[in-house]
Amino acid sequence: MKTQDLVALLAADVTPVDRHILGKRFSWALLLGGLGSTLLMAIGFGIRPDLAQVAQTALFWIKLAFPLALAGGALWACTRLARPGVAVGGAWLAMALPIAAVWLAAVMMVLGTRETERAALLLGHTWRVCPGNIAVLSTPGLVAVFWAMRGLAPTRLRWAGAACGLLAGATATVAYCLHCPEMGVPFWAIWYLLGMLIPTLGGALLGPYLLRW
Repeated sequence: MKTQDLVALLAADVTPVDRHILGKRFSWALLLGGLGSTLLMAIGFGIRPDLAQVAQTALFWIKLAFPLALAGGALWACTRLARPGVAVGGAWLAMALPIAAVWLAAVMMVLGTRETERAALLLGHTWRVCPGNIAVLSTPGLVAVFWAMRGLAPTRLRWAGAACGLLAGATATVAYCLHCPEMGVPFWAIWYLLGMLIPTLGGALLGPYLLRW
């Protein structure tokens, strides 16, 4: 058999690759994960009764902007890690900047507060349950994002799993903001981040097992 005939035979039944498959899979994952986390929050914890009033303040939207910015950076990292040989690049900075901004604001607020009031500023009223609540709410997103990643071609499985976990945790935190009464930046800097860290570590542990192909 001639080489040209062999190539033609091998290529005869090749199905074209959808160029938009990456965007489609992650769009579905974000939609299903976000809806799942929001529904779980509404049923399990309930929406804060003063949401309509607090939504008229700038601080509430800053509170939402923090996990949304992290979700954007994590999504960027996921789309890079879903393809072999593609560097994460600027996604690292996109994830680091919101954390740095919140920590800088938190430090300034703590230093500008009297020592007797700092504990209340850092702990709020719900520090014991906040990280666990976010971790629970991240479950639908973690399943959905792992489904999206598994259908692609990740090779750095632990990093890919961690990025999936952070994306799920950040999405869950957005939903949790509709319930959580805490409005202190130092509280978010510690307990929101810890809540997002739990699914991130879980994703890193599960990545090598669930994303293998």
